[in-house]
Amino acid sequence: MAHVMRILFLMEDLCFGGTQRQMLELAARLDRSRFAPVMLTLTGPTDLDGLARQAGIEVHNLGRDRRLAPFFFGRVGPALRRLRPDVLVPCTALPNIWGRLWGRALGLPVLGTVRGGGGPKRQHERFLWRLARHIVCNSEALRDVLQGLGVPAGRLSYVPNGVDTEVFRAPAAPVSGRPPQLLCVARLAADKDHPTLLRAFARVLERHPDAVLRLVGDGPEESRLRQWAAAHPAGARVEFVPGRPDVRDEYAQARLFVLSSVREGQPNVLLEAMSCGLPLCATAVGGIPRLITDGENGFLCGPGDDAALARHICRLLEDPALGDRLGQAGRERAVRDFSFARMVAAHEALFERLAARSAAC
Repeated sequence: MAHVMRILFLMEDLCFGGTQRQMLELAARLDRSRFAPVMLTLTGPTDLDGLARQAGIEVHNLGRDRRLAPFFFGRVGPALRRLRPDVLVPCTALPNIWGRLWGRALGLPVLGTVRGGGGPKRQHERFLWRLARHIVCNSEALRDVLQGLGVPAGRLSYVPNGVDTEVFRAPAAPVSGRPPQLLCVARLAADKDHPTLLRAFARVLERHPDAVLRLVGDGPEESRLRQWAAAHPAGARVEFVPGRPDVRDEYAQARLFVLSSVREGQPNVLLEAMSCGLPLCATAVGGIPRLITDGENGFLCGPGDDAALARHICRLLEDPALGDRLGQAGRERAVRDFSFARMVAAHEALFERLAARSAAC
């Protein structure tokens, strides 16, 4: 009987977030005749633990609540010895630091990941890339950054995120028939630069006073953003919505999707919005220009440029037919270029290659 490889995803947590959701989707879709997915978090149970277990994923937690486990950095090694993975996949900054250090100490093949726009700096890739047998990133921009830090091309793979185009479906009716509701689904964190979006929305209201902005997500910046909303007239038209696993109803009600990030890898939410047939307005950072061709399926502007972002939003609100065309083009691109099947197959090939190389050593 063929050996079933244990693939351990080392996560900081399983909170609502792009990396967490993408890794959960990847783990859930692995061929179980060849791979047994395991998730180990540095915290206790959080938002997505239940969904992971429902998908047949083995889940372990180092902590008891949403905070990092005390002395987590010393507890990772014993946990890895106990769980005996064939391949270790650390995700986000702290796991990529401590997972690689322990992986090297224990002789485990490590597939490092670099997903967010700030990942190379936060994960100290300039110094730590050598501790990973291979590194996978989800945008061509990140691949270029890593090569600039000295990572050889043979130890680096670009694998774009995937989206389930059957789950995230385009509407039968055109999006132009909906009320002027703007949607942003994103963690309320500094990288997403919600203040620029709020300033842009205030400009939009000068021309479209009936517009509404829905901010779906949680995070450390929530209090500051709510303070802004309370202090500005535009805040009365801003709706804060907690994050949750399934936000398809949000996409189904929105007229367009907006993202104002200053750092990104390849945002899952843009793929989901594209797959749902929404026109996009976003900043040209990280892997976003790989998803949005300006004027074809959305509009791009520079980070922090609230005036340009507001102009793009107003253009879509004032030209409904344009929004329909851009949304349809985005849907077609999502179906053609960003299937989960391609993403999973690429990772499975990397897992097998790393395990085979480790067995040969």
